[in-house]
Amino acid sequence: MAQAADTARTVILTVDDDPGVSRAVARDLRRRYGESYRIVRAESGESALQALRELKLRGDLVAVILADYRMPRMNGIEFLEQALDVYPGARRVLLTAYADTGAAIDAINVVDLDHYLLKPWDPPEEKLYPVLDDLLEAWRTSAYRPVPSTKVVGHRWSARSSDVREFLARNQVPYRWYSVEEPEGQRLLSAAGQDGRRLPVVVTPDGSVLVEPEAPELAARVGLATTPTADFYDLVVIGGGPAGLGAAVYGASEGLRTVLVERSATGGQAGQSSRIENYLGFPDGVSGAQLTDRARRQAAKFGAEILTAREVTGLEVNGAARIVRFADGSAIAAHSVILATGVQYRQLEAEGCTDLTGCGVFYGSALTEASACQGQDVYIVGGANSAGQAAMYLSRFAKSVTLLVRGPDLSASMSHYLIQQIEEAPNIAVRGHTVVDAALGSGRLERLSLRHVSTGEGEQVDAQWMFVFIGAAPLTDWLGGTVLRDERGFILAGPDLTADGRPPAGWELDRPPYHLETSVPGVFVAGDARAESAKRVASAVGEGAMAVMLVHRYLEQS
Repeated sequence: MAQAADTARTVILTVDDDPGVSRAVARDLRRRYGESYRIVRAESGESALQALRELKLRGDLVAVILADYRMPRMNGIEFLEQALDVYPGARRVLLTAYADTGAAIDAINVVDLDHYLLKPWDPPEEKLYPVLDDLLEAWRTSAYRPVPSTKVVGHRWSARSSDVREFLARNQVPYRWYSVEEPEGQRLLSAAGQDGRRLPVVVTPDGSVLVEPEAPELAARVGLATTPTADFYDLVVIGGGPAGLGAAVYGASEGLRTVLVERSATGGQAGQSSRIENYLGFPDGVSGAQLTDRARRQAAKFGAEILTAREVTGLEVNGAARIVRFADGSAIAAHSVILATGVQYRQLEAEGCTDLTGCGVFYGSALTEASACQGQDVYIVGGANSAGQAAMYLSRFAKSVTLLVRGPDLSASMSHYLIQQIEEAPNIAVRGHTVVDAALGSGRLERLSLRHVSTGEGEQVDAQWMFVFIGAAPLTDWLGGTVLRDERGFILAGPDLTADGRPPAGWELDRPPYHLETSVPGVFVAGDARAESAKRVASAVGEGAMAVMLVHRYLEQS
């Protein structure tokens, strides 16, 4: 028999559109694994995805997913590719006939398929159970092995509750959500000795109770690394987006003692993207969370330290050392620093938006909220790729998605492939020359006041959800005057520092700054925070790798 799972809520999911086959698969699975795992079956890819999303929201674990290849509307490979975004650690098995083995082999590259099984598999004792036993053992010993989940009790329309859920989700921390309005949420509050006036309340796996926790405290209590193991490093990478993760991977893999410092969650804006389809090597697209998770594990494999929920407030030069100061007053030092702080979405300066942020108004994708948009009308403000990716993802849940753009259409700032997808989506509309004047509602978003920028004509529309993607501001204010920045706050580097043929003020070396080097020797910049950067995931990763190469050159000559 299989080993008992570490949690009674661990699931094995099977999906087959033939009801008879579906019942037969579930029967064989229950006979072998029913005492240790919960067997969940579905009869279409769509219903299986919905089941996975519900399991995810409840904080349940999924160990293995078995999917039939030949299913209408969504075949097994398409389903497993989407399931990968929901449960990246689940082992994936494709059930296929002999004639489809070519497709199964192709799926190994598309969805990281773990195994394919030829139908029929009688007797299961020889052809099914040994495969499943090995996959379950591999899952139990992986980074996704079952762990006690964190419990979050909060209010559905509480900005702070939303922030905590987003923080945990983006940091891949398993958690279960309990509404304060439901009996189980009240039972947890009572057990924690809380009356519900201060929310959210977080119960950690060891039973500790945190009330309205800030990110550093929450990170430390749920097992995320927040404290550096040393005082001095070869390389400090500030920022955990694609550029920072790329720098951490290349720095650590090439022998530099590397630490990456991230103020919230690795992935940056890209980590919030529901689907990146123009990144090299992923012809079927990849979610930001999936790409981020792989990059983070890759950096850790090479020995990079990753510190979460640590806000950097200062950068100082002390001889050959570069001092990085944190908000709590502590500091670390290094031979070199890579600034990969990225950007953040600008705030929408419309009446009511500040008060309703987290209560129907969200900046970025806020993917934890997507399933709650089921059957409702969603508005997205912005016309760049991030807005288009969010529109495509949210259209799976919402009754309608409306993109609000100040210009006439999407052509000025969105990739052609996304425009085509949006045009083909039946429930996505684009309203050009339209801006938001006000967000209205009592305790949560209820209506939007819109205005046509050319005619001035206004109207109010019912709206429960608005996601905002309106340009980006660099996260560089904390640098002060340490390195040179342009008038918008983006960091100047390399040739931009010597446009007049002279080195920047205070530059003491007999060489000009390297390509990604800032006005401080040994301090480099990569990704969106750099002036005139490409603002694409691929270019950010490439700059992170290039910055490490230049760090080596700097260290060799120091």
